[in-house]
Amino acid sequence: MTATPRRRTGCRLADLTWPEAADLIGDGLPILLPVGAAAKAHGPHLPLGTDRLVAEAVAERLLAQLPLLIAPTIGAGYYPAFVDYPGSQHVGAATFQALVTELAESYLRHGAERIVILNNGVSTAAPLQLAAHDILHRHGIRIVIANLPALGHSCDGLWEAEPGGHADEKETSLLLAIAPALVRLGRLADTVPPAAEEEDAAPLHLRRPVRLTPEERPGGSLSRSGATGDATRATAQKGEKLLAAIIADIVADLRRLWPDL
Repeated sequence: MTATPRRRTGCRLADLTWPEAADLIGDGLPILLPVGAAAKAHGPHLPLGTDRLVAEAVAERLLAQLPLLIAPTIGAGYYPAFVDYPGSQHVGAATFQALVTELAESYLRHGAERIVILNNGVSTAAPLQLAAHDILHRHGIRIVIANLPALGHSCDGLWEAEPGGHADEKETSLLLAIAPALVRLGRLADTVPPAAEEEDAAPLHLRRPVRLTPEERPGGSLSRSGATGDATRATAQKGEKLLAAIIADIVADLRRLWPDL
């Protein structure tokens, strides 16, 4: 009689004892490492911890579908565009890269062979890619990176306002779905930039570093609100659809990479 395979169940690493963690890592469960700013300006209407909240919400929903071990979130990161806004925190690219590399290597030492970085950031993407290359060359392990801002394109038709990229309709919809009590609804209109703050209608094809500032200063891109988009069209329903699309993208790709999940 053939034994029925045991269904593996994931969990949060921080909830385990070390012997329990050793058993599950030894079973080959992938480590999911969320990266999301614990303190970064998101306009006058969203909390500083928006990136962390979204990354952890996505991690929890992935846990409901896949046998993963959710590592503690990395809340400190490379966020140079927001250093002028009170409460925002930022570390240099090399420091951030080293932090992620050493944390990932600690899981490899404990026997992990599959690591997924769940990145809820834009400026963090390049240092994370470098960290992944370092780990590949040192250990022969290919780290998987899921960049949340680049996922969920099946929902592109939902958005009514021009995409802003930060604390806009899209990101505000996510927060309304995840933590509506933390959204300052009375400040949504403050995210619409005055005409004087709007970028030139013909954007450059060349890339330049961006540093947003709440008041005019040399080299800065003025954004008095700390947002770069119109959040007034955001809804929880749009956020739920975007979350579902992001989860579907990640689940499909991870099952293609690792059919045993």
